[in-house]
Amino acid sequence: MSESNRSPADIGRADVRPPEGEPPRPSGLMDLLAVSAVLLDAQGRIVLWSPQAEKLYGHTAEEALGQYAARLLVHEEHWDWVIEKFTDVMKTGQSWGGSFPVRRKDGTTRLVEWRNMRLLDDRGDFYALGLGTDSPTLREVERDVALSTRLISQSPIGIAILDTDLRYAAVNPALERMHGIPAEDHLGHYYREIMSAPEFEAAEVAMRQVLKTGNPLVEQTTIVARTRADPEHQHAWSLSVYRLEDAQGQVLGVAELVVDVTERHQSTLEATETRRRLALIADGSARIGTTLEVEQTARELAEVTIADFSDVAVVDVLESVLDEHRPAARSGPAFFRALAVRAAYPTEAVHAAGPPGQVASYDADRLATRCVRTGRPVLIRHADGNDLSLIAPDERSATRLARAGVHSYLAVPLAARGTILGFVGLARARDPRPFDEDDLAIAVELASRTAVCIDNARTHQSMRNAAVTLQRSLLPEHPPHLPGLRVASRYEPAQAAYEVGGDWYDVLPLDRDRTALVVGDVMGSGIDAAAAMGRLRTATAAFAELDLDPARVLQHLDTITSRLEQYIATCVYAAYDPHRAECLIANAGHLPPVLVPYGRHPHLLDLPTGTPLGVGGVPFETTTLSLAPGDQLVLYTDGLVETREHPIDDRLDTLVHLLDAADSPLEETCDRLLHNLRHPDDHDDVALLIARARPFAPDPAPHR
Repeated sequence: MSESNRSPADIGRADVRPPEGEPPRPSGLMDLLAVSAVLLDAQGRIVLWSPQAEKLYGHTAEEALGQYAARLLVHEEHWDWVIEKFTDVMKTGQSWGGSFPVRRKDGTTRLVEWRNMRLLDDRGDFYALGLGTDSPTLREVERDVALSTRLISQSPIGIAILDTDLRYAAVNPALERMHGIPAEDHLGHYYREIMSAPEFEAAEVAMRQVLKTGNPLVEQTTIVARTRADPEHQHAWSLSVYRLEDAQGQVLGVAELVVDVTERHQSTLEATETRRRLALIADGSARIGTTLEVEQTARELAEVTIADFSDVAVVDVLESVLDEHRPAARSGPAFFRALAVRAAYPTEAVHAAGPPGQVASYDADRLATRCVRTGRPVLIRHADGNDLSLIAPDERSATRLARAGVHSYLAVPLAARGTILGFVGLARARDPRPFDEDDLAIAVELASRTAVCIDNARTHQSMRNAAVTLQRSLLPEHPPHLPGLRVASRYEPAQAAYEVGGDWYDVLPLDRDRTALVVGDVMGSGIDAAAAMGRLRTATAAFAELDLDPARVLQHLDTITSRLEQYIATCVYAAYDPHRAECLIANAGHLPPVLVPYGRHPHLLDLPTGTPLGVGGVPFETTTLSLAPGDQLVLYTDGLVETREHPIDDRLDTLVHLLDAADSPLEETCDRLLHNLRHPDDHDDVALLIARARPFAPDPAPHR
């Protein structure tokens, strides 16, 4: 420990004085050594004898005073040597010191460390003062002090001794180097005068607590801050604090042990950051691509990256990718459609990119354009005004980014199967960390996964649009006039996560004022199922023209379906005759229609179910039912009622209950059924056809 070069003023500042009125407490070290004092006159007789001498040598003061010291304390064989040394000290005034064996009262010998010196009183008389202490005890203390001094001075651990007012009393070289402040500049100064950074306030509180309670604090406080020794970098220190007491329990101050744990702290931070990044990738793998919708996939990427990774995320796709009729430009500005814009908190930066769905033009020098045309990511660690001008599509947007505090930026291309689809832009504003190479690697990984999902969704959407277009083109328009009937219909394709199916309906005018009502479902999905549906619909219309019984129509359709490359279908075919107010109906494996009698409760028709079309060889049956004015017949496909969570009987009961309403318009009934039974993520098409009988007055003109 170094106390070199301390001025008297410094020493005075560090001295700890007891409160007024309290006597000073004895030193623990002096008590430990038990230094004895013996005073001899010029003839060698004992004239003063201290209590410590009695304890050390065994003789009381009464027994010792007036005795010749040599005869009382020295073995006979050492008398001549001792008398010679005594004479020399008294004659020359030169002190003598060393270890010497002393005879105790009980006859034992004790090795005593002596210091002898000549004294002169005010009358000119000489005396000899002998100070002695137990030599083994002194040697032990010297060894402890030497060892402690050596360990403290050479220790790589920073060590400081502070008094009860938390002023520095001693500092070892290691702590000098850590603080970048010489030891002499510590001494006498309060702890917070030297360690003035706000981070060290917790250390001061801990020291005062240790002073108060005596409970040591062992590596329970880690402080991260900068010091004069290295002001450019943060360091981490682990602190331990112990209360110092003397042998009698008097509190002297505290010892502070400081270990530089910067590398360990940095390793912990890096490990934590690695875990965070792995968790981000795992989270992205689970959350990105849950649907086959382009916009939803883009939103999922933006949601994953904000908060823990970036403050603002923008996902843009090239307009040429979404619009096949717009070729990609290889020079000049690039056109992007914003699919997702997300921020971790309200910020003006979100308005710099434009709202989702809007098309923005980026000049050739913009980072977004460079990113998609080179296929390489762009990392801007520290973005200045010039960088923001290249990030934003225009100067107004660049100003918004500047006001939002954007200081670091990443642009990563969305590339899948050799095609650049767009880019994801990530910005940090409130987060003070700049993006680095590790962040870039994570962004590339997330963008790669997202690009594949977007490409899959784009391909699926294109195929689905084609199938829906084909499907809708094959569905009929309602005839302008149906004798004795009013009809309403709906077709809802499967949602984006699935391919369109082969559901259809048809309303066919027949001779003699009759009308054929058809609802069917080709098993399967996609364009092939839609094409098969078109062939069956065409065949149904052709057989209906032949004036066949519904069962015979289904038999012919069964034959045709068996030739459609293993396709099967279900179908309900009904022919309504307004002259007789009756309906002939046959079922080929389809769900039963619902009859809604006017003014009475609806119910499922109990029809022979029949087998699906394409099975072959099983005859169908025709059932006749009355259909009076106001009665309704509801035909539907299974996509309206089937779900994965509910039994089909419960869903059919719900359908019947929803139809048990007043005489509402047919269009409202269709909407009500779809709203209550259809869910946004349903995986199947729905075809719905509702026919209501109305009063019929025969046309006097002759029929065909």
